[in-house]
Parts: sequence; C-alpha cells; structure tokens
Amino acid sequence: MNRVLIKNAKIVNEGSIFEGDLLIEDKYIKEIADSISAKSSDIKIIDAEGNYLIPGAIDDQVHFREPGLTHKGNIETESRAAVAGGITSFIEQPNTVPNAVTQELLEQKYQRAAETSYANYSFMMGGTNDNLEEVLKTNPRNVAGIKLFLGSSTGNMLVDDEQVLEKIFSSTSMLIAAHCEDEATIRANFAKYQEEFGDDIPMKYHPLIRSAEACYISSSRAIELAKKTGARLHVFHVSTAKETELFTNKIPLEEKKITAEVCIHHLWFTDADYEKKGSFIKWNPAVKTAEDRKALWEALLDDRIDVIATDHAPHTLEEKKNPYTSAPSGGPLVQHAVVAMFEAYHQGKISIEKIVEKMAHNPAKLFRVEKRGFIREGYFADLAIVNAGLPWNVKKENILYKCGWSPFEGTNFKSRITHTFVNGQLVYNNFKVKDIRCGERLLFDRE
Repeated sequence: MNRVLIKNAKIVNEGSIFEGDLLIEDKYIKEIADSISAKSSDIKIIDAEGNYLIPGAIDDQVHFREPGLTHKGNIETESRAAVAGGITSFIEQPNTVPNAVTQELLEQKYQRAAETSYANYSFMMGGTNDNLEEVLKTNPRNVAGIKLFLGSSTGNMLVDDEQVLEKIFSSTSMLIAAHCEDEATIRANFAKYQEEFGDDIPMKYHPLIRSAEACYISSSRAIELAKKTGARLHVFHVSTAKETELFTNKIPLEEKKITAEVCIHHLWFTDADYEKKGSFIKWNPAVKTAEDRKALWEALLDDRIDVIATDHAPHTLEEKKNPYTSAPSGGPLVQHAVVAMFEAYHQGKISIEKIVEKMAHNPAKLFRVEKRGFIREGYFADLAIVNAGLPWNVKKENILYKCGWSPFEGTNFKSRITHTFVNGQLVYNNFKVKDIRCGERLLFDRE
C-alpha cells in the first residue's frame, strides 16, 4: 500500500493556515494532525520544511487539443505541465477536431485520458445549433457540464440560434458554461479595422475588435436567459469591469445559480502589454484595460467572481507569428498559473487562503466535484507543496508545454511548486515529472 507522511507543512485549507503533518494512505488523506509519527517502516516521509501544503488546483477551463489538434498539445503533454504547476484536476473543452458534440465522441476523449493523463480529468459536452438530443443524454454524474460558445473561437462551435439557446437553457439541469462575446458586434468592429489595415491589423486593436461592449452584450443576455429559464449558468473568462456588475456576492456560492470565472491572463496583463507581447497575449475574450483588470481583482476579492482558471489554449510559435487575421487566439498557462497567483500574494493583492479558495475549493463546490478540492480526511490526496521563497525564471529550458513557449517567458517568480500528488502518488518532485499517469475521471455529487 502507498503510504506517505508529509511533515512540517503549513497546511492551507478552508480559510486558515496551520502547521501540521498529513498522512496519505493509498489514494486518500488518512490523517491530519499537529504531529504524526511513522508507525511502520514502509511509510515514505517527506519534510515540507515549513512550506505551504495546498489542495491541488482544479482548472475548470482548458483546451488540451486532443483529438485533431495535437501538433499544438495533447492530453499527455499538457496534463504533465499541469501537475508541474500544482494543478491536479482539469475540465477540458469540446472544441477539438472533431468537436465533442456527440456522446460517442465525448466518451472517446475520456478513454484517451484514462490512458495518458497525469492529472484527473473531465470533459465538457459541446452544444451546437442542432444537437440538443445529444446534449440531453449527458450524464451529470461523470461529465462536468455543457459548454456553449456564444462568440466564435477556435473550433467554430458558435451557437447563435436564440430558440436553440432557450431550449438548451430550459431543458437541462446540468451546469451550462458559456463563452460570452456578441458575434454581430465583433464582426462589425473587425470589418472597420480590416478596411483600414487589411490582414495585418496591429495587435493593440484586438480589445477594440473583441470589445468590452461585445462581452457585456453577450454575458448580460446569457444571464437574462438563465434567470428566465432557471438554468445553472457559469460564465467563463469574465474580462471587463462592466460585466462584474452582473454578478452577486450576496449569497453563498452553494446557493448561486449564476457564477463567474476569471482567468490568469486577465488578472495579469493589460492592453499596454500588446506592444511588447503582441499575439502571445492574444486571447478571446481579449486582454483589456488596466481599469478592467482592477475591477476584475475587486470582483474576485469580494466574491462576485468565484473561480480562477487558465483557459490554457496552446498554439505553435509558427501559428502565433502570423498576421492578426490568421494568428490564433489563446496561450499556454497551466504550468505557471498557481505561481502567478502566489506572485500576486507577494505583491499584496491576495492572500494564500483566497488563492486556495478560488483555485481549489470553489471549483470543487461549483461543479460539485466528489471528494476533491479540500484537505480533508477521507478525500483524495490531490496536493501540492509550494515554496514561497524559491525564486526562478521562466525560460525555454523549463517550459513543459508541447508548444514550447509561454507568455510568462522571462518572468521571475518568487514561488515554486516543489511536489505534486495526484490520487496519493507523488507525480512531481525535484522539478521533474515522474512517469506516473494516475489521473482519474472526476465524479460529481449530483444526479
């Protein structure tokens, strides 16, 4: 039996930090106490040396590109990068090739992950203008939710039929996660700038093409529809100040029917960074103004925004070097998300307890993930140790994404993940990922 004793840790859980030990037995957390002694010789002891022991992050939005786009990344490579970054579970999106819009295609992704994933996994079922029957077959026990693209993005899964949208919203009790950008607004903005610049539109105009107005129009419509139908709506990657006004902090997360996510890049970058970073920070929705970023932080800290995620979406360097109209949106983030938030802690923007709440506890609550996201006896031992005083520099040699680049390249982080456990197995240690693919399918406490 696998037995690991973690000694001398600062355990971060449910709003508090306390010094103690933790015993892993098989896949589970067996005991948490001030001091635990090794009662048998087969227990492996790891001295946390006063560093932080956190529940592994649950990333509720990634694009791992398998099947069909594996020149950019795949479940194996990107889950490997995720565990190196302290992310132990992920929820992947349906805009692969082919799109995961039938139960058969969805299940094929689960089968592939069972063979190759280092982290725990779930996959969203994709909704389209004409697959309602397939959507309604989705099993709430072992599928995270339904994904709708209300603005076009990689994969061309735009759902723009109002009657279809209302039917989906009113027909399923499952969580509906939405990418919200108004397509008509984007197209009008794009036509204006393309007429002026042709295909080589300067990257700084991206947030004016995929504008704050486009985001707000779409998000507000989706929320209005959710209120009308009683649907359970989760708005992905909120990127504007105005959108934050659509969400509430007046009730506990468990009681919210409408929830929101913010991504690392919208908390880190602003439109001032396009000049230096160019297409490497081209995302949909776009990185916007410093005022928008400030408002996102405020909404995150006062609990109008519930979750921090990555929207990890790798593309090759060659693709990213194309002119504006053909340079794809998206970038890789799972390896650097947790340490980026710890950097914000060092800057006095957020507490470590709040980081854990937004990256582990809340995704588990929001999706009702079974026995994960917390450091509790009887829960799966999905854990990471973070040394908050171990500086390092992001460079090509230590980037694990298949695409080989990062928007954080050249960044000095003050904190580093030193150990990651998935289902009790030490999968990352001494800055190396072990060849242990022990990720399991996430289950959800719902019927």
